[in-house]
Amino acid sequence: MTGPLADLHVVECASFVAGPTGGMTLAQLGADVVRIDPLGGGSDLHRWPVAPGGASYYWASLNTGKRSVAVDMRSEEGSELVLALITAPGPGRGILVDNVVGRRWMDPERLRERRVDLIHLRLQGHPDGRPAVDYTVNAEAGVPTITGPEGLSAPVNHVFPAWDLAAGMTVAAGVLAALHERDRTGRGRFLELALADVALAGVANLGWLSEAADRGRERPRHGNHVYGSFGVDVECRDGTRVMVVALTPGQWTALQQVTGTTEVFGALAAALGADLDDEAERYRLRETIAAIIRPWFADRDVARVSEELDGARVLWGRYRRMPEIVAAHGAGNHPVLADITLPGGEQAITARSPLRLDGDHGPVGRVPALGRETAEVLAEALHLTSAEIGGLHQRGVIDVAGNTGTGSER
Repeated sequence: MTGPLADLHVVECASFVAGPTGGMTLAQLGADVVRIDPLGGGSDLHRWPVAPGGASYYWASLNTGKRSVAVDMRSEEGSELVLALITAPGPGRGILVDNVVGRRWMDPERLRERRVDLIHLRLQGHPDGRPAVDYTVNAEAGVPTITGPEGLSAPVNHVFPAWDLAAGMTVAAGVLAALHERDRTGRGRFLELALADVALAGVANLGWLSEAADRGRERPRHGNHVYGSFGVDVECRDGTRVMVVALTPGQWTALQQVTGTTEVFGALAAALGADLDDEAERYRLRETIAAIIRPWFADRDVARVSEELDGARVLWGRYRRMPEIVAAHGAGNHPVLADITLPGGEQAITARSPLRLDGDHGPVGRVPALGRETAEVLAEALHLTSAEIGGLHQRGVIDVAGNTGTGSER
């Protein structure tokens, strides 16, 4: 990999989403990220969704661009190899991201004894060490009870692990901040990041907790309406649904003009004594506004709606199913996406970095295979000989088999 972080070497001992996302983000920016896997793979190696042959689309995408070292970490020799990789000398080394629980040999103080300037970021569920995943912290953060249609009493869980992905971005930011400090001071850092704190920080920073404290209760559910402003889904003549949003006075004016409802809303505002240029008022009258604009959409198919809304610079988006996005990718419409070939030969879709450096998303990176780079990394970072690596393999300490796979881009 090439990129602004090409001189960094990161060791990742993490599974599932948050930790691997942090490592993936650094790898996409050019860092050499070595993923330490147990022999036979970790608990997320075959996590759904999976290809027909059993390879995990999920594991392949989150680890594309990394190198995999497979080690028996329960053995003394194996744990010593991992410690040596984590604390290997060099200005761009000594960086660890983990979510390890219960391994005393990976205690921060012990690691610091071997490399005083180590940057070690540990992911946790809760700050006190209790386990958690995105779906449990989301429940605890109060989000499911304000999600869903009006009148519903049961919580509505999400399918998208937003807090995991936000945590992954925070991992990358934390590592880079600690690196900047180490460059200035020579000092290492032990950083801890709890997934529960990521979720609480998210809802607090959006003002949701302040609102609940002020009201003494949580805000109401409102279906697909945008809270505190105007935004709603509407149906076109051909059955296609679109989301229309008017956050600013300019966007509100554009929506009125294109739908020919300026005079109607002027009369409505006068009759109700409402200022519809105020987004709070648009939210209060959201059902009335939606009822007035829906006939315009119902009289047009989505092609005409798209042309007219784009021409008027209205803020809107079409609801798409994932197979439609796949087709659009096949037509070359999404440069951030890339095709890869899994070790078993099956095709998968992954993503490059969403950051564009001088207009370029960068390469997709090599498709991972469990343990494929074990010998390569041990020889490079620890200067082990072929005979030493062969001995470790014979004793069952490492796996050097690895499967092959190549990445291809459209």
